[in-house]
Amino acid sequence: MQSKSHSQNITKGLLWATLASGLWGVSGTVLQYISQNLAIPATWFLSVRTLSAGVVLLIISAMIEGKRMFSIFTNWRLVCWLIAYSLFGLMANLFTFYMSVQTGNAAAATILQYLSPLFIVLGSLVLLRQRPMRSDLIAFTISLIGLFLAITKGNIHELAIPMDSLIWGILSGVTAACYVVLPRQIVKEHSPIVVLGWGMFISGVLFNLRHPVWVNEPQLDFKLVTSLAVVIIVGTILAFSVLLYSLNFAPSAVISIVDAVQPVVTFILSVIFLHVKLSWIEVFGSALIILAIYVLQHFRDGEQ
Repeated sequence: MQSKSHSQNITKGLLWATLASGLWGVSGTVLQYISQNLAIPATWFLSVRTLSAGVVLLIISAMIEGKRMFSIFTNWRLVCWLIAYSLFGLMANLFTFYMSVQTGNAAAATILQYLSPLFIVLGSLVLLRQRPMRSDLIAFTISLIGLFLAITKGNIHELAIPMDSLIWGILSGVTAACYVVLPRQIVKEHSPIVVLGWGMFISGVLFNLRHPVWVNEPQLDFKLVTSLAVVIIVGTILAFSVLLYSLNFAPSAVISIVDAVQPVVTFILSVIFLHVKLSWIEVFGSALIILAIYVLQHFRDGEQ
C-alpha cells in the first residue's frame, strides 16, 4: 500500500510539474508577441514584469510566512547571496532571454536557454576542477550536434537565427545556470517563494532605476495588458507556484524529467500562432538538445 501511495504521489508531482513547464512554454510564446508585434522596449517591460511579480509574491509570502519573510535580512551572508541572485540570476536571465526572443524567436531562445545544465557542469569543471563524468561527455557531444543542426539547418554557411539572437540566447543559458546555482545557499534556510519574491522585488526596483514604469510607457491597450498579465501571472507567479506545489509529491530530480515540456510547448505554439517556420533539421537538432539534457540530468546519479 505504501509503495502504491508513493507511486501515486510521484505521478501527481509529475502532472503538476508538467503543468508548470507548459505554463512557461505559453509565457515564452506570448513574450515573443510582446517583443516583436507590440514593439515594447525591453527595459520598460522588465521593469513592469519584475516589480509586479515581486510585489504579488511578497504578498503571498506574507500570507504564508508572516514576519518570518523578513528574517532573510538578519544574515549578511544570505543578503549578499540574495543580491547576487537578483543581479546575475534574475535580472541578467530575464534581460538576455527577452533580447534573444526579440531579435530571434521564442522557440530558438527557449532551446538555447535550455542548455543551462550544461553550463553548470562546465562551470564546475573550470572553476571547481571537477572532472566530467561519462554522462557529461555524452551529453555535451549530443548537445553540440543538436545545437549545430538547430542554428544552421545543417549548413555551416547559414544561420537559422540572427547572430545577435544566438549570442543573447547563449548568454541566457549561462545566466539561467546562475539563476539555478546562486540561490541554493538561501533556499536551504528560507522558503523558495520568499527568496523568489525578494529577488523579483529587488530586480524590479533596480530595473525601475534604469527605466521607471511611468517614463515613456507605451500606450496601454487590451492586447498589451492581456499579454503582460499572461507573462506576469501565468509565466511567473502561477508557474512557479505550481512547480513548488509539485515538490510536495515528488523530489526535484524526478520533477526535472518534465523540463522538456517547456521548449516543446513553445515550439508548437510558435508554429501555430506566430507562424514561425521550422525545418525538420531544426526540430531534430532541438530534440537532440532536449535528449542531451535528459542524459545529463538522469544518468549522472548512477555514476556517483
